[in-house]
Amino acid sequence: MSDFILTPGFGIGLPEKPNAEQDVIVIGGGPTGLTAALYAARAAANPLVIIGEAVGGQIATTHEIENYPGFPDGVDGPVLAQQMQAQAERFGAKVLFDKVTGVDFKTHPFKVRTRAQEFTARAVIVSTGSSPRKLGVPGEKEYAGHGVSYCATCDGYFFKDKDVVVVGGGNSAIDESLFLTRLVNSIQIVHRRSELRADPILQERAFAHPKIKFVWNSVVEEILGENGEANAVRVHNVESDEVSTLKTGGVFIYIGHLPNTEVFRGQLELDPAGYIVTDRRQHTSVPGVFAAGDVQDAIFRQIVTAVGTGAAAAIEAIRYLDKL
Repeated sequence: MSDFILTPGFGIGLPEKPNAEQDVIVIGGGPTGLTAALYAARAAANPLVIIGEAVGGQIATTHEIENYPGFPDGVDGPVLAQQMQAQAERFGAKVLFDKVTGVDFKTHPFKVRTRAQEFTARAVIVSTGSSPRKLGVPGEKEYAGHGVSYCATCDGYFFKDKDVVVVGGGNSAIDESLFLTRLVNSIQIVHRRSELRADPILQERAFAHPKIKFVWNSVVEEILGENGEANAVRVHNVESDEVSTLKTGGVFIYIGHLPNTEVFRGQLELDPAGYIVTDRRQHTSVPGVFAAGDVQDAIFRQIVTAVGTGAAAAIEAIRYLDKL
């Protein structure tokens, strides 16, 4: 069986590898990367998009997106991702499901290695996004996938009719909690502060929902379990110093994200938090390599801002190729 999962962009059922030499390679297949691919494809650059494991990045795990322009009734995250992929492929983008394992940006053309092949590219757009931040407490690693989850949309059904704990207070934590209300019996949201950081409209819905209750000014110190499954969390109130145990059928963690930049260390300039440093035109520290989306944006972290930087990166990449 081929190491590549091929999409219609490569032809149906053909186990052929894409050409090793490319004009533009886009690393990452979320909204940012797919937008960059669309713009590059419309400029006749025939970009290769190395997606990773699945199309869509974080939006593929979001059950409903209400703040993306053009969808007054909201849009399902996976559906939006599929539409973006189809639009990019329509203009000639090629999509490859594989993982980038290394890069060499110190010579030109640049080298991009995956698990199955090595490519060269005259220009590269990095849009690898970010991944959920871990709590780093005892029991988290042991029970990951066994009662500990970072995606309610993906795993919520496994917790049907259970009492669960959600950790966090931002948009992701509240949005996913609201999604879980369709499935679970009750939700306790553990937040380290006395007020939420989520958008007001999400807060209003959460406060009004009878299944959701809050554990304020508290942090999770340990995830407990039995018979291989998480069944409780030990919680420390940072104001009263009280420690208590909350019984639960599952733990969902939403405490921020970390940029997916490990493969670019030593190749591109990163800031102290690990984000790729870019200028206002998405240029990185290496001419010909551009970065866009959450991998270089720790502030806004919105789909609409991410796709804007994806478009800008592609436009700049085409200008760079024209100069060559």
